[in-house]
Amino acid sequence: MKKVETGERLVANIYTEAFKPLLDSHGEDIGQSVLQLNDEMALGVGFHAYKMAPGMTTQTHIHTSHEEFFVLEGDITDNDGTEYVAGDLVLMKAGTEHNSTTKNGCTLLVYIPTPETPST
Repeated sequence: MKKVETGERLVANIYTEAFKPLLDSHGEDIGQSVLQLNDEMALGVGFHAYKMAPGMTTQTHIHTSHEEFFVLEGDITDNDGTEYVAGDLVLMKAGTEHNSTTKNGCTLLVYIPTPETPST
């Protein structure tokens, strides 16, 4: 078996690494951030850890592919009132339109293969 060479493996700890803030169209921090190892994918696409600050609400969006996420910590509630807590594994199917809010903040592990489309 071939040895794993330097640079062939990336490791980041979600509790110690800095997350990259997501910015709005004006370059302002929107209270959401991502830790992602695969820089060949756009930030927030593919597999990543995602954080929302307490009191934040995501922009309403449509999923262009299935999104899967696992709630590591905190709380998150969809616009229809569905609440998710630590330990919940969720699949949002392609075409789903929603937004999410968190009261106390949350950390999710997310897999989404294609970018979301903002709702108009």
